[in-house]
Amino acid sequence: MTPRRRFWHVAGAGAAFQAGSSAVDSATLMSALVHQLTGSAIAVGAVPTILRLGWLLPQIVVGYLAGRSGSSMPFYVLGAFGRTFAIAALAAVLWLGGTAGWSFAALGAVTLVLWTVYAGLSGIVGVPYNDIVARSVPSELRSRMLALRFFGGGLAALGVAAVADRLVRTLEMPLSYAAVLGLASALMLVSSIVFVSMGEPQRTAPLKSSTSFLAYLSEGRQVFRDDPVFRRFVFAQWAGAAVLIAAPFYIVAASEIGIGLENVALLLAAQTAGALAANPLWGWWGDRLSKLSLMRGIAITRTGPPLALLWILLFPTATDGGLALLMAVFFVLGALSNGLTIAVIGLLMEISPDDRRPAYSGYFNALTAPAFALPLVGGVSVAAFGVETVFVISAAAAILQIALLTHLRIEKECAE
Repeated sequence: MTPRRRFWHVAGAGAAFQAGSSAVDSATLMSALVHQLTGSAIAVGAVPTILRLGWLLPQIVVGYLAGRSGSSMPFYVLGAFGRTFAIAALAAVLWLGGTAGWSFAALGAVTLVLWTVYAGLSGIVGVPYNDIVARSVPSELRSRMLALRFFGGGLAALGVAAVADRLVRTLEMPLSYAAVLGLASALMLVSSIVFVSMGEPQRTAPLKSSTSFLAYLSEGRQVFRDDPVFRRFVFAQWAGAAVLIAAPFYIVAASEIGIGLENVALLLAAQTAGALAANPLWGWWGDRLSKLSLMRGIAITRTGPPLALLWILLFPTATDGGLALLMAVFFVLGALSNGLTIAVIGLLMEISPDDRRPAYSGYFNALTAPAFALPLVGGVSVAAFGVETVFVISAAAAILQIALLTHLRIEKECAE
């Protein structure tokens, strides 16, 4: 397959997944679903925590196994089709449980269990995706490829948001969410088929593999100690993860200022529109001004949403005005989310040696994984001190990430 066709396969598969994942967004639809099923701030905080830890923790093992086998596609197949099945199963349980009259508590428990399965299977995808994409798309086109993925996925996600809004307003809970999740699983299936159909590109050089898993872990400690760029990027990612402590509580804040959760699809649409509008900027910025420059710009802008939410909570307005302000916040959150993904993936590919990329991905994600448990800590903070606390912490973490990225330097940036 030609490089041009690989570019479009990667972008197309990513767009389909982006549209599907918008229907299981942890900051909007999934948080709203769990909030209504359980009524627990801690359970709401667990939603993004489960997703991020499930995404990150398997990668240390997958990085080792992919390095040993020399092939990444089998791991992608397992993770991609597995996570699709998990969301389809959750949709079926919500539909059958809703029609059979299961209690919301029971459905909430099953939802969290299947969400955990989905997250863990998604984590298997991370390492092979980075490896295959890095070998399929040249460095100078990666930011634009990811931006195109998010642009196409964003257009489709606007349609998903419109369908979700219709379903949430017309069907009973939890049947409405079951239908939305069914749509998500269908789009994820399309994504998996498109990506796998392009096959795995040949390597230009063999991978360096460890003799054992213990040796692999030992080499990871050595990389962290001896590679200052990698180490500082890990620290910056820890601060960036702390910004996300507030992510699931934007929806909870909406309830506190009197905005009903029947508006959750409108907030998802605003988030999707923000992601869509900003993609051309992120793609141009990452490829022309460097991935590190993009990362710094995103970090600076991330101070805005938590400070805006604090303002809305401290100085509430009429419901209509509050909804408009909240939609504006979600617009910015959507723009930042895509930019952050483009920056982190691009910068990780940039600093990872070609012959050790699966290992570097595994090390990076394992080292940063604990920080993504912070939304669960946020749930405890909200239950004990009120929702305002997580937005204060989030803004402070964004400022810390700015400081850490200011002192990060990579060779390519210095050369430019």
